[in-house]
Amino acid sequence: MPLHNRLKEHRARLGVNQQQMGALAGVSRQTISQIERGDYSPSVTLALKLAKICQVTVEDIFSYEEDENHEAQ
Repeated sequence: MPLHNRLKEHRARLGVNQQQMGALAGVSRQTISQIERGDYSPSVTLALKLAKICQVTVEDIFSYEEDENHEAQ
């Protein structure tokens, strides 16, 4: 998946677990876990909310990289 994230690092810096982060963001612990594993790409709204909670920019948490096999069109 081309969307990479550093949510786990930022969450650890805040000293909150996945359950607490989910409660702060209004989502489940499972959603936070899926985002951290790269199994789920959050909506723009959720990405902005997570960045605000962590007091960083969205780009500090999420980065997008094209797949190496992706050909320019």
